[in-house]
Amino acid sequence: MSASAPLVAVCQFAPGADPADNRERVATLIAQAAQRGARVVVLPEYSNYFIPSFDDTLATYAESLDGAFVAALRAAATAHGVVVIAGMIEPAEGRRVHNTVVAVSDAGVLAVYRKQHLYDAFGQRESDWVAPGPVGVSAVFDVDGVRFGLMTCYDLRFPEVARTLADAGTDAMIVPAEWVRGPLKEHHWSTLLTARAIENTAYVVAADHPGGVGVGLSQIIDPQGVVVAGVSSGEGIAVAPVDPELIARTRTTNPALALRRYRVEPVE
Repeated sequence: MSASAPLVAVCQFAPGADPADNRERVATLIAQAAQRGARVVVLPEYSNYFIPSFDDTLATYAESLDGAFVAALRAAATAHGVVVIAGMIEPAEGRRVHNTVVAVSDAGVLAVYRKQHLYDAFGQRESDWVAPGPVGVSAVFDVDGVRFGLMTCYDLRFPEVARTLADAGTDAMIVPAEWVRGPLKEHHWSTLLTARAIENTAYVVAADHPGGVGVGLSQIIDPQGVVVAGVSSGEGIAVAPVDPELIARTRTTNPALALRRYRVEPVE
């Protein structure tokens, strides 16, 4: 393993309807992950505010990128010398919100991603409350020579999102999620995470809500599709390195990215 391989942490917790409580819990998780050596700390989708059945309070509690939640992330990132990635709700037009992922450090906001594919499936209608983000732009940032890229939850079912991140030079794909529980959903979650890692020869770093509304199973998967660390159904933290040497070796023996014969283009 490369001596420069940064440690990443996935933090599995259940955010609720109290934004102040969520900020406090997030700060504690970041501190605990940093104590375990993490350089990059990943939190789930909807970390600043979540209710199982969406309503107009989403717009009420949505925050801009200069609001209290991002300020709390930046304060924790500064205090512990880490980069923090978390899902949040951000105001959009009308009463809808953006399902946003933000990456911050002591330097401020490093990258912002707004969920492109909305969860209008399995009896749910996320688009009633959430506006889709723009397509065609990849949200990436670098830590210790490793390039990370952002996507969210239901985006996982669309391999094009991961492929555009690979085309942007991503070594590790970060997936904050609230993967809703249901028949075979644990199987879909784990299978799709592994597929995105294997087909793009990249790490996949996924943080979910715990079992209950979500399925849990937050995990870190290497570019060969091996789960190198993970959490089961309860709250917890898993930590593992993102090893540039393993990425390079994998891409030498399995040059899937170099051999592909199709390009990805957005559907307008």
